[in-house]
Amino acid sequence: METRDFLLNEMKLIEKWEKDQKGIWFWERLTRLPFKLLDKVTPKFIQAKIGSLLDELGSYIQNGGEYLTSDKSVFQFYEKKTGRSINGLMDIEAAPVSEMKQVSLDLSGRRKTAATLQGASTGIGGLFTLAIDIPAILAISLKTLQEIAVIHGYDPKDKKERVFILKCLQFSTADYVGKSAILNELADFGNDERKSSEVISQLQGWREVTLTFTESFGWKKLFQMVPVAGILFGAFANRSMVSDLAESGTMLYQKRRILERLEKVSSPVSE
Repeated sequence: METRDFLLNEMKLIEKWEKDQKGIWFWERLTRLPFKLLDKVTPKFIQAKIGSLLDELGSYIQNGGEYLTSDKSVFQFYEKKTGRSINGLMDIEAAPVSEMKQVSLDLSGRRKTAATLQGASTGIGGLFTLAIDIPAILAISLKTLQEIAVIHGYDPKDKKERVFILKCLQFSTADYVGKSAILNELADFGNDERKSSEVISQLQGWREVTLTFTESFGWKKLFQMVPVAGILFGAFANRSMVSDLAESGTMLYQKRRILERLEKVSSPVSE
């Protein structure tokens, strides 16, 4: 188990990262298209595809649906990267947080490559293949966050965990004001059952997640509508989106695991 000083130092790094999110607020406001404007310039069949994400995210919250990832593949990846024998989540749960972080970063690199190829391939057809790209990038996003959850010893099969994952997804696509609100919502998420229940009830039909996810496409996805040129824009948009959410997921799960460890090292040992 890590020392208290080490864990506190890691928490300082995470808190600095949280503050740094404020620095990109102005740029986000400039590059984010208002949802109403995006709605006007987006063709009806793509709007329908975006709308269908509501049902798919709803299914994900309730039972995981088609987006539920496989623990075994993550265990194998973890073993390959660390040499540690992994038979279940309890084996990962006992691992050092620094190790969890490094494995998450290694996995993120893989997912960013997959997202880049996905965006480039669907960018070939411009507008007509954009409808394919939207659910595909959602699938990569949810898969990435679930894998990061498993790497930190948490189980996406748990409904509460899937809510946390969707809040990570929402955080990565929110503006600074939204990020601050989500950080407050997730404070003591795992340790406080009342707080966890509040987050679940506040996630109003997951529609707010879909809204921020859709808004985040912004001008990037509009450029992707142009055939051939969409290859570059699609690759860039998808890579940057997965990069942001992987970073957010890693930092938020690191924070959660570190807070749990700090609580353990601070608790008096019963005799």
